[in-house]
Amino acid sequence: MSPENQNNGFSHTIVKERFALDAAFCDGLHTKKAHFGFGEFGKAAYYRTYSRMKADGSQEHWADTVIRAVNGVMSIRKNHYLLNNLAWDESASQHYAQKLAAAMFEMKWLPPGRGLWIMGTEYIYERGAAALNNCGAVDTTDLALAADWAMDMLMCGVGVGFNTAWKGENVAIPDKTDPFSYLIPDSREGWVSSVRLLIESYTAGKAWPVFDYSGIRPEGSPIRGFGGTASGPAPLRELHQRMENTMDSFCMGEIGTTRCIVDIMNEIGACVVAGNVRRSAQIALGSADDQTFLELKDYAKHPNRAEIGWISNNTVVLKSTEDFERLPMIAEHIRDNGEPGIMNLINVQRYGRYGEPAEDKAWLTNPCSEIPLESFELCNLAEVFPSRCNSEEEFYEALEFATFYASTVALLPTHRPESNEVIVRNRRIGVSLSGIADILDQWGATELTRRLRKGYKLVVSANKELAAKAGIPASIRVTTVKPSGTISQLAGVSSGMHFPTFRYAVRRMRVGSASAICKVLKKAGISHEKDLYSKNTTVFEFPLYLGKTRKASSVSAWEQFSLLAMLQREWSDNMVSCTIYFDPEDEGAQIEHMLAQFAPLIKSVSMLPHTKQGAYRQMPYEGITKEEYEKRLAELPEIDWKAFRGSDGSEPRFCTDDICYL
Repeated sequence: MSPENQNNGFSHTIVKERFALDAAFCDGLHTKKAHFGFGEFGKAAYYRTYSRMKADGSQEHWADTVIRAVNGVMSIRKNHYLLNNLAWDESASQHYAQKLAAAMFEMKWLPPGRGLWIMGTEYIYERGAAALNNCGAVDTTDLALAADWAMDMLMCGVGVGFNTAWKGENVAIPDKTDPFSYLIPDSREGWVSSVRLLIESYTAGKAWPVFDYSGIRPEGSPIRGFGGTASGPAPLRELHQRMENTMDSFCMGEIGTTRCIVDIMNEIGACVVAGNVRRSAQIALGSADDQTFLELKDYAKHPNRAEIGWISNNTVVLKSTEDFERLPMIAEHIRDNGEPGIMNLINVQRYGRYGEPAEDKAWLTNPCSEIPLESFELCNLAEVFPSRCNSEEEFYEALEFATFYASTVALLPTHRPESNEVIVRNRRIGVSLSGIADILDQWGATELTRRLRKGYKLVVSANKELAAKAGIPASIRVTTVKPSGTISQLAGVSSGMHFPTFRYAVRRMRVGSASAICKVLKKAGISHEKDLYSKNTTVFEFPLYLGKTRKASSVSAWEQFSLLAMLQREWSDNMVSCTIYFDPEDEGAQIEHMLAQFAPLIKSVSMLPHTKQGAYRQMPYEGITKEEYEKRLAELPEIDWKAFRGSDGSEPRFCTDDICYL
């Protein structure tokens, strides 16, 4: 992806006020030892993913990242208060910020990955909140506008959901004999505008654009502000060619509207991934009676979709009671390839937590299906780790801190007016929990249910109090369960509500062979080899002990569904991101029965067959014996991170079916 220009048209700063943690407190934080989960792997995941270069050229350590993030969120709230002539108590805020930072340092709560990476940077102060949001969605009735917005948000790192609403009317192949030349600006806005120009030449009768890529900086150039390196123009060239082929095929009647919409959006997502943005995740939402939609990932029928189809999870939306009659057919597709997922729109729009009437106009969702959304809406999340809290009181305090973070991010506008309009109306946030399977096995279901009920009331109350102080309405929704990913690995807990795949495992980490972290890991002697599937990539191996929590293969799909339903009833007023793992031989025939019993009670779900141990080489997780784990652990060297520098972080770039690195 092309980098941002240094000013790129932003001649003003959105966040003018600044907050800074007390210097003595910061000095004390630097003397503390960070306790990452999963040992050296958790530490390596942090340095690879979230540690940024400081102004003096040195590299952030954990205390630096905590200080930057807390200063950032406090600056946003301070700026909002002073901008709106609200009372701001600097002394009280300093006291609160120190408690916030101390709990974050101990990983009792954490911002989402994007918050760890970019909160408190000049990029956010100058350009607003888009890059701080996890979730977004767009209605495709206007295909050109939807593609414009989706690409813009994907390039900011937001996961994007979209539906198949475009009708494909009044579309024609443009006159390509009388084009106009368009020099693509070397910016995010430039790449996005080129996509809209191309689509509008088909949908709005505008002139055919001939793109001039000469202004796009070459591959390997640094992306100032946002971080990373430029890809050069190649991914954008390929996107334009793919989109032209897709629109021509639609105009000639070779494909229908569903295929055209999903192909265009998937092509955009694939471009963003290839263009070195930090991640790209999509979800396509379709109808249960749309056979084309249901077969989009049948690459035997659609082999040319294999290059782009992986970028989105595909989910059917159940809008009426009649749609539930299609569950047997949906179950057959799930048994075959694990898709589609299911979104129960009736419950989304009727209830907060299940059984509590609370209207919601949302009709879309984000890629991992933990947040229902209106078109152009964004939502930011924060995460609490109950097993990292030393007492019940610390757990509730961590919930309050996470609520403060997410509610504060919702105060900051984005660069998109259409998104700001929805955000201001809804102020939707998502306070999430991770390590739920861990605490279920530790606390038991009864105690877990009690604490969730009490915790939910606390989050609602804290959000209302914060909203009143900020002079805004309370958030329409406040809680969720996201699938988690790197963040839960930092804390050393199971992700979201999922049970760990293995008790003892080899965890593989992929990094660019020319990256700074690759050099550090090699020098330390971490076991590694070349990536078999990606050029210029090195795969490092770490032994992991996932704890005493039951393995996913020992937990029936029925119990997983029961846990999902309980979380939707007691905790989440948004949705619960959940992948139900099933044994194809023993439980495959029961999928229809499971869906018939639980789909009416929940808001979203996806299902996948259990991962086979050793299914393919260099898997992210590979199960090993306890003896092999102990042997590898004894041989694992301690990594010296003092020499690590020259990195602005590098995250995985897309969602798997059950883990989003958002």
